[in-house]
Amino acid sequence: MNTYLVAISFVLILLGALADPRLAATEQSPALETATFAGGCFWCMEEAFEKVDGVVSATSGYTGGRVKDPKYDQVSSGTTGHAEAVQVLFDPSKISYARLLDVFWRNVDPTDAGGQFCDRGSQYRSAIFVHDETQHRLAEDSKRALDASGFQDPIATEIVAAPAFYPAEDYHQDYYKKNPVRYRFYKYGCGRERRLAQVWRQSK
Repeated sequence: MNTYLVAISFVLILLGALADPRLAATEQSPALETATFAGGCFWCMEEAFEKVDGVVSATSGYTGGRVKDPKYDQVSSGTTGHAEAVQVLFDPSKISYARLLDVFWRNVDPTDAGGQFCDRGSQYRSAIFVHDETQHRLAEDSKRALDASGFQDPIATEIVAAPAFYPAEDYHQDYYKKNPVRYRFYKYGCGRERRLAQVWRQSK
């Protein structure tokens, strides 16, 4: 009798699991994709992407350099070759990579080869780190279109294959949410929004 009850219970549990709509939704949902961008301060780029529908998460980190598992102090010194960057996890059924490129361009000064806004040095350069050939093609197409759109200076943003990405320290993640006053003070003082307004008026 005990064996029979155990068998019946197992079958019921299995049927319940198969009928669980959460599991069905997981099986039917498309695979998430990854995009990686550098645009100066990663706090600001994280905010820009996380507010976009279809973006699941944006993680601040370091990429493009030679040092394994770098720390913030190392990267900010400009000696590692790394740039501050964000790795974006997105749902391609809700937002395309081409749309993410639009978000990226509108949040950088693509003509600045020496950093971004008040943050100077190669560790704050703008870059698109592509994860496959499709991303590479779309990124190059968007850069050519931008170059032909009326900028007085050449587009300095680099497009390179995505190397290892190292997430930044926990206190950098969601900084704009955890420290809103300090974040707004930094962003305003850095002149980011003022310069973006100038840059994108110039492109029209």
